[in-house]
Amino acid sequence: MSRGALHVPVRTFAQRLSSTRRGARLARLLAVEELHTWPVSPAVTERAEQIVAELAANAALHGHVRGRDFRLTLTFDEATGIVRIEVTDTRGEKLPALPPKPQPDDESGRGLLLVAALADRWGTEPYAPSGKTVWAEVGSRSG
Repeated sequence: MSRGALHVPVRTFAQRLSSTRRGARLARLLAVEELHTWPVSPAVTERAEQIVAELAANAALHGHVRGRDFRLTLTFDEATGIVRIEVTDTRGEKLPALPPKPQPDDESGRGLLLVAALADRWGTEPYAPSGKTVWAEVGSRSG
């Protein structure tokens, strides 16, 4: 290693889960458990927990294909302080989009609005051969 060069670890966690409400709940619980072992602030962990809950619920509800799982991946780059959350499902043709502002009596339609509010950045990427990954990044916010 050259003088002055530092090795800054990137931590990773990945888990396949059933595309069910139970699988979505387990994704949130596993994410929180893992994040508590990483040098991540409680505020970042809290935001990440909510994002995982929403993205996993969407994967189970909208990305569900019978007999197919979704995958949760978390990465933490200690150099940047950014946690990246990825939820991959097998419904590549069903891309998430921010809905118009929901009405007060609407029972759904707020999940992606919450993700957009909590994440520093978020988006989607195709996942070959027929899926998609919805990702969000969370870091320490100042102010």
